[in-house]
Amino acid sequence: MQQQKYKIIISGGGTGGHVFPAIAIANAIMKVSPDTEILFVGANGRMEMEKVPEAGYKIIGLNISGFQRKLTFKNITVLLKLLSSLRKAKSIIKQFKPDAVVGVGGYASGPILRIASKKRIPTIIQEQNSYPGITNKILSKKVDRICVAYDGMDKFFPISKIYVTGNPVRQDITKLQGKRERGLETFNLDGSKKTVLIVGGSLGARTINESIGANLEMFKQNDIQLIWQTGKPYFEKAQQACVPFQEFGIQPYAFISKMDYAYAATDVIISRAGAIAISEICLVQKPVILVPSPNVSEDHQTKNALALSNHNAAILVKDVDAQETLVNKTIALLQDDKTCRELSENIAPFAHKNSAEIIADIILSMIKIK
Repeated sequence: MQQQKYKIIISGGGTGGHVFPAIAIANAIMKVSPDTEILFVGANGRMEMEKVPEAGYKIIGLNISGFQRKLTFKNITVLLKLLSSLRKAKSIIKQFKPDAVVGVGGYASGPILRIASKKRIPTIIQEQNSYPGITNKILSKKVDRICVAYDGMDKFFPISKIYVTGNPVRQDITKLQGKRERGLETFNLDGSKKTVLIVGGSLGARTINESIGANLEMFKQNDIQLIWQTGKPYFEKAQQACVPFQEFGIQPYAFISKMDYAYAATDVIISRAGAIAISEICLVQKPVILVPSPNVSEDHQTKNALALSNHNAAILVKDVDAQETLVNKTIALLQDDKTCRELSENIAPFAHKNSAEIIADIILSMIKIK
């Protein structure tokens, strides 16, 4: 029997926390239904316009940005962009004729999901965080299904639409066995030394970067290697700071594409507490120090971090304390094998496996029902 050819739009992006789950969902759909045609819709100038084509998918960009939280003239421009994006979203849906539309968060997901729901096309939101953004709160009243990673999301969404699926992560991260040697080779590291992976998110994290940059000598003195993802804004400064330390295995990277190799090669992770970062670390099961960003709605990164640290599955360092304590705590943890082992064991139950496949199944089921 010939397989039905479906057409699906996946919209959203802005950061790795939106883009990589979107690509993971697309890959899972193609695995089950390889004749499916997938079109991404993102925001011009954001990272999805680069990362999605690299993953082998077509993407169309909307000229859209977010509203400023304070009253400002820029919001008039943002409103005009929104109206223009709604018109373009209508045109995209008319031409592509999707069987379903998926929103993963980010500016671009709003216009596409709004138009699709009006046309009664099956719609689904994938909400990564413990506290959803305003766009998804508004859209939740219109869409058909909402996939979430945390319990208790009925505080924000209609309970009848909620499916607890966990967050999709990059497929290669779920399979780290046998990758340590490749990781050490890729990052030019000495396997006999301890290694710390530092990830502040795809765009970097200023507090973490400054805390690391000010204490490179301490890592050298303790014979500790660094895989340091700085994000593009801080990369040049980190490069200059690391010049005297490169021969000791201290190396910055603007962005790490082979995160599976980085995770496999490392002993301890320092990270922000974004939803996707936590989902990946739970699967990786490495000791982690979380430094939640204070610059997010409802302080949801701290809530994400507390969900682990309250169960002795992670160490939490407040952003305000990072410059004073982060490096000392990292070095102390690397020297404490018992605590490292406990953290690894305690984080394992928080891992959600096969999230992308579960979401793909929900999407395809919706189309078949329709």
